Amino acid sequence: MLNTAEKKTLLKIAREAIETKAGGKLRLLNPAIESDALKRGSGAFVSLHSNGRLRGCIGVFASKAPLWKTIQENAVAAAFRDPRFSPVEKQELQGIEIEISVLTPLRQITDVNEIEIGRHGIFIKQGPRAGVLLPQVAVEHDFDRDTFLAETCLKADLPEDAWQKGADIYIFEAEIFGEKEVS
Repeated sequence: MLNTAEKKTLLKIAREAIETKAGGKLRLLNPAIESDALKRGSGAFVSLHSNGRLRGCIGVFASKAPLWKTIQENAVAAAFRDPRFSPVEKQELQGIEIEISVLTPLRQITDVNEIEIGRHGIFIKQGPRAGVLLPQVAVEHDFDRDTFLAETCLKADLPEDAWQKGADIYIFEAEIFGEKEVS
């Protein structure tokens, strides 16, 4: 669990990284980090929202890099390299809201009844196709377990029932916080 100061630091790092890249600078800042929690490796996603809609989301399930560096890199990737969206433009920055999800390690399951809506995110993989939905997605869209699984399959470009037909299913938890909550 991260404390409020650590959450604020990560959100500030994400915001500064996006603003630096939007300003055309090639080199990101290397902040002085004293928190041991921010120096440890961890999986994390950075989600960007504009006017209540997703504007970019990129992350990794695990990283040996310090958490602050993972957040910095994922913030830039979410803003400028999410293939679903055009790159964020400088004039949009004021309206972008940042949300961070710090992940627990993936855990493969064989019984979907282990999935708790609002607690678990899902990663589904079958062959070369894979998709992930963060825990907050099920809550935001009022998904039940079957819908959450089906939507994760569709995100992986798999048939919506692939979770019942041999796809590997992994779950994880996330500590989720954003600029709205941590100010």
